[in-house]
Amino acid sequence: MSDLNRIMLIGRLTKEPELKKTPNGTAVCSFSIANNKTWKKDGEKKEEVSFFNCVGWAKTGEIIAQYVKKGQRIAIDGRLQQRSWQTDAGEKRYAVEIVVDNFQFLESKSGQGEILGGKPVNNAPPITDTDIPF
Repeated sequence: MSDLNRIMLIGRLTKEPELKKTPNGTAVCSFSIANNKTWKKDGEKKEEVSFFNCVGWAKTGEIIAQYVKKGQRIAIDGRLQQRSWQTDAGEKRYAVEIVVDNFQFLESKSGQGEILGGKPVNNAPPITDTDIPF
């Protein structure tokens, strides 16, 4: 039995996605998202922001790079992956990133708040304004 490694986040892109190709031609898109948490303490609004590095491979990466821009909201579903490498000085470095398996665009390119295509998180249908009871 495999261990569980799943993560689901909604956040805003902190910069434009960067699309590259591997030497064998596979697309890989790197981007980061900011995930905000807000709460009130003693009547004062508090906010905490976490930043996560993400990577989308092949068609997933190509679609994200084509349709999502800095500042737009996206829902992602994926897994954590740790990479390691050695610097030119011989130091060992590590990075943890989210490998995106599924995603949902939460805004249009113009940022009007429309829900767009993409692969729904957990294969759920997109939520529209008529689905929200308030």
